[in-house]
Amino acid sequence: MNTKICPIEAALNLIGHKWKVLILRNLLSRSNQRFSDLLKGINGISQKMLTQQLRQMEQNGLISRKVYAEVPPKVEYSLTELGLSLQPMLESISTWGKGYLARQGKQQEDFIND
Repeated sequence: MNTKICPIEAALNLIGHKWKVLILRNLLSRSNQRFSDLLKGINGISQKMLTQQLRQMEQNGLISRKVYAEVPPKVEYSLTELGLSLQPMLESISTWGKGYLARQGKQQEDFIND
């Protein structure tokens, strides 16, 4: 039985979903975001999908969820140390994407500070 695990496969199992990468992008650009901020900042994501992805990311230790005892309830999401450790990889993807967009003659928007 082969018990070896491919590191790329392990990483993709954690963040290999389109919405997870965009959630990470938004939390890297501004930490401590409320659900509504994340929903507004990610084009095309539904409330249900955002909820599902946030729960998975919290279970995997990438983000933390802080609930404030207020009325109405206030919940904020932020990256954990593990989530923050993904920043260099996302910056590399951003750099690659900038080059690709430049070659295609398309406009770009910065989300992660270089």
